[in-house]
Amino acid sequence: MFSNEVDNKNQKAYEDLLVSIEASEDILSLLIAVCDDNDCRLGVIQQYETDVQPQIRPYRVALTPTQPSLRAAIAELVETEEYLSDGGRAVLTVTGAEKLFFLKLGEERSQQEIFFGYLQWTREGLRQFPYPIVLWVTNQILVDLSKQAPDFWSWRKGVFRFVSKKTGLIPSTEIKGVAIKNLSSAQSRNALIENQENADINTFPSWRYSRDLTLEEDQNQLIPLADLQALIEQTEQQRGAKDSNLAILYERMGQIYSKRLERGEAQNYQQEQELAISYFHKAAELEQEFGWEEDFASSLNNLANLYQSLGRYEQAEPLYLQALDLRKRLLGEQHPDVASSLNNLAALYQFLGRYEQAEALYLQALDLSKRLLGEQHPDVATSLNNLANLYKSLGRYEQAEPLYLQALDLSKRLLGEEHPSVATSLNNLANLYQSLGRYEQAEALYLQALDLSKRLLGEEHPSVATSLHNLAYLYESLGRYEQAEPLYLQALHIFENGLGKEHPHTVICRKNLELLGSER
Repeated sequence: MFSNEVDNKNQKAYEDLLVSIEASEDILSLLIAVCDDNDCRLGVIQQYETDVQPQIRPYRVALTPTQPSLRAAIAELVETEEYLSDGGRAVLTVTGAEKLFFLKLGEERSQQEIFFGYLQWTREGLRQFPYPIVLWVTNQILVDLSKQAPDFWSWRKGVFRFVSKKTGLIPSTEIKGVAIKNLSSAQSRNALIENQENADINTFPSWRYSRDLTLEEDQNQLIPLADLQALIEQTEQQRGAKDSNLAILYERMGQIYSKRLERGEAQNYQQEQELAISYFHKAAELEQEFGWEEDFASSLNNLANLYQSLGRYEQAEPLYLQALDLRKRLLGEQHPDVASSLNNLAALYQFLGRYEQAEALYLQALDLSKRLLGEQHPDVATSLNNLANLYKSLGRYEQAEPLYLQALDLSKRLLGEEHPSVATSLNNLANLYQSLGRYEQAEALYLQALDLSKRLLGEEHPSVATSLHNLAYLYESLGRYEQAEPLYLQALHIFENGLGKEHPHTVICRKNLELLGSER
């Protein structure tokens, strides 16, 4: 069921959970399974439900916001199932806790608080159910479970943790930055908030809805994204769509989703892309209306990045140009954000085949980054890498190689060897060596890049698909068709799921797979 290093840990957790289920005959056994990824959770449930049959019959119970009582949900199931009423051997899987809101959202108690309250006074009531009960929770709920329901916690027979890059949670530190930034930014924007001490639920709602939680009390708190989405929706309803705080919240949510896409944490890649676009679009509209030009430029740039990643180049170009113009006017021509905009616009022009324009902008961006940030900076590595990509695509291999090597060395030293940027540099250098006919070097680098991307971003990330596709193309060019085909198929599956069937990367991969079939 599991294959790589992270999955080996999950395999151990699964085996321990399975043993605990099978050993819990005719006794109540509270088993707490922890997972933040919906797909991983469902996969594990389906696996143990298959493995325990026919000796143990599986049942599922779903908690709901209106009825978050574990005992009541199980009692209702037992009452309606004759097999359970007659004492048949079974395992009960309980899900739904992951959907309960952590934030109060204006209520006296949050949905999770009500859930914990039921758990705390449920232990004795569960004695009548002589089954292994697998309660699925998130890491955020697990942390609070021991504090909010210590009596229930003391009865647990085991905690089984399943790890995944994908998660529906974000660290509170990301939101802490929002709160502090919002307060200070609002003060500078026509004194929207006069002072932090007087900020109440109507002034800045994000943390005033929490369960008496202050950021200083728990720096490692995990927050469900669904709670933040619900909070924003409630704020829209109560304060109107033109509330100034919403502009900052929208922008931050767009940034959060963008980072999740980059880090391989998105539970649904396409859906979270669209959410990021939606939040940045809403932020840009309000920022423009309020005259927050610097923030408006940032949102335009972020929107353009997302459109470019989706292959929607015609939508990206005017946004990049507008962001670049605003940044030059507001920040001056000698600013790192200007260099970033130049670099982004150059990458777009390269995709569109406008190579002369791309080269001029890349060179400007590289020179600006070096002068403003110094030669030892990640932005310089990015510029070197991008310029090398351009030279490689133009067949100027002698100019490309030293730039690739510089970018790779810089990324390793500044970011560490275990970083997605290093995987990107390895992949690009491998692509160059393939073009130069240095196939053994190319294969070794492609394999390194693929392994690194899988470990850092998860097996379903588009960057992994890119590495798979490039390796397949190498094998195809060497006549190793049997090795190439499964890699193309894997890459196509990831591209279709992550980027959509009509994305340029997907189309190219599908075409190469079809060509491979005609060559064999």
